[in-house]
Amino acid sequence: MTREHLSTLPCRLVFRIFNMEVEENGMAMELGTLKRVELRDIWASEAQDFTPWLAQENNLVELSSVLGMELEIEAQEMNVGQFRADILCKNVDDSSWVLIENQLERTDHTHLGQLLTYAAGLHAVTIVWIAAKFTEEHRAALDWLNEITDDSFQFFGLEVELWKIGNSPSAPKFNVVSKPNDWTRSVSQAAKKLTNEALTETRKLQLEYWTSFKEFLLAENSTVHTQKAYPQHWVTLKIGRAGFVLGGLLNSRENRVGVELVMNDEKAKAHFWLLYEQRENIENELGFALDWLELPDRKSTRLVYFRTGVNPLDRDKWPEYQLWMKEKLERIDKVLRPRIRELNADDWRPDEGSKTDE
Repeated sequence: MTREHLSTLPCRLVFRIFNMEVEENGMAMELGTLKRVELRDIWASEAQDFTPWLAQENNLVELSSVLGMELEIEAQEMNVGQFRADILCKNVDDSSWVLIENQLERTDHTHLGQLLTYAAGLHAVTIVWIAAKFTEEHRAALDWLNEITDDSFQFFGLEVELWKIGNSPSAPKFNVVSKPNDWTRSVSQAAKKLTNEALTETRKLQLEYWTSFKEFLLAENSTVHTQKAYPQHWVTLKIGRAGFVLGGLLNSRENRVGVELVMNDEKAKAHFWLLYEQRENIENELGFALDWLELPDRKSTRLVYFRTGVNPLDRDKWPEYQLWMKEKLERIDKVLRPRIRELNADDWRPDEGSKTDE
């Protein structure tokens, strides 16, 4: 196996190649044999095997890394026009749609037609076509689409492979065969702009706080993890279901820090009232009372808990505030995550009344 071949593999797969055995008279290195695995040996069906596998959070994280964007799943097998899209995600950075279409065979015209239908139906979208092998014609078609469309549309082509060493588990590898023009450069420039643009002192402190908070959660092996830090008064965290977002809050104008659960999809009101029906049990388990904000004039709803009388911009107090946030977010995640997983908007009956006590 050449050095160039090794450099194209995921790090965890490269490490498996080297099996170090200590012998009595010194150190011996035994090299494994890299073996290609047929996709159908692992994923017999695209819909029943590959799509559910890819939709798992840790696998979606690996795909996000390859694409250079952070993805959050919205739905699987979702109707778009007359077709059913495999996976629909949101790009966390700008909340735009990302649609993933899977094909465990060589690319074909049928799937290309479906992708164009999806793009037309979603208006502004990133299309990710994953296949076992791209023909030159379909690779060229994606390149052409990236040339003639504006920034509202992005088209990616990825080939998926499976490799293993000896009896090790099979490891996936995504190869980008087509991507938007100057995509790598634009991602880098966007990150650099965020870092270098003129920020107010308050925004600089917000970015510093959330960056250190993310590091704190990792160091503490917390059960919750923030997403990317930005110079703003909030940060977001996943809670295991699309349409629901945990958040941390800094409010220097009102001298308070807080935590919240936001429900922000078309079923937000139904989910809010279904949780409200469990309010007493929820707050007993949390150990603190929430503000239940239906927000009648908005699509979203919020459950919020604040700590008041503080100065979020006082660096000396950050360890205290971050510990408080960590404990409250972990508690909300533990108590609400299983309930959120079981929510069914069809169970809500609006005519039964829906007014909070506030």
